[in-house]
Amino acid sequence: MSDDDTHENVVPGSDEELDTADVRGYDFRGDFDFFEMLDSYATTGFQATHLAEAVDITKQMREDDAKIYLTLTSNIVSSGLREVVAYLLREDLVDVVITTSGSITEDVIKTAKPFKMGEWDADEAELRERGINRLGNIFVPSDRYVWLEEYLNDFFEDFFAEEKVRTPTDFAHELGETLDDEDSILKNAADNDIPVFCPALTDAEVGNFLYYYRQGYDSEVGIEILDDYDSLIEEGLLADTTGLISVGAGVPKHHAIMTNLFRGGADYAVYISTGMEGDGSLSGAPPEEAVSWGKIKDDEETNHTQIEAEATLVLPLLVAGAFAE
Repeated sequence: MSDDDTHENVVPGSDEELDTADVRGYDFRGDFDFFEMLDSYATTGFQATHLAEAVDITKQMREDDAKIYLTLTSNIVSSGLREVVAYLLREDLVDVVITTSGSITEDVIKTAKPFKMGEWDADEAELRERGINRLGNIFVPSDRYVWLEEYLNDFFEDFFAEEKVRTPTDFAHELGETLDDEDSILKNAADNDIPVFCPALTDAEVGNFLYYYRQGYDSEVGIEILDDYDSLIEEGLLADTTGLISVGAGVPKHHAIMTNLFRGGADYAVYISTGMEGDGSLSGAPPEEAVSWGKIKDDEETNHTQIEAEATLVLPLLVAGAFAE
């Protein structure tokens, strides 16, 4: 083989000139402009470009007056993203929230007692002896849950006084009305009459304390979830346009896309996820997979994207670019 042949293998060359944008990041020379930096993500590449797509899609949701569903898992509330979500609800920028029981648990606790910064590398047995629970590098002393049980037992008595069987949205709304914290997700949702759906309400300390309350005080109380499912389906059927912002995955994400199936799919979708597609789980499934099920609409324009990143890094940037600006 000649040198010319090997050179052709190593440097094949190309006659095609691409008409796409040049790859270029933010220029830090001169005065710093946050929103110019965020705009530069479009040509930065990798997940920065997906974030820029997410900002554009979310802006389009707002321009089209879409009914915006925000779905989130409880770790979002464990972190400082609680304040970011509270902003969206305080300013009435989303229309439907779907979350987990842990979100409700931790939102209520934080109205009275903060979570504390800890560390990833900790002696777990020692933490257990000290009565400290670890969420990544966030520490939660157990006295928070002692306080929560007392608070909820007082709440349960009023909540079930006239009706023995209630829905999770009733629970979230009436609990939010009892809270006095401007950074509370439940309070801001209640103030703006934004429904908070929690299909798995028993899957956290709220469920534990409901169990103890029914065993010890009133065996007739219960939580009905099908009425909420009806309501969530109707939220989509009555909307001309819907958009999803899914932070994390699990039950909240699937409830959003599944109930949008009844209307022929969501019009827009933004996922923020670290889930792995290779295991076939819902948590790792990209929006393209939901298109195959009819849960998100296929569109010639870019109407869905996924940012493969941990939410604390990117959700504030998405909110800044699509809402706060």
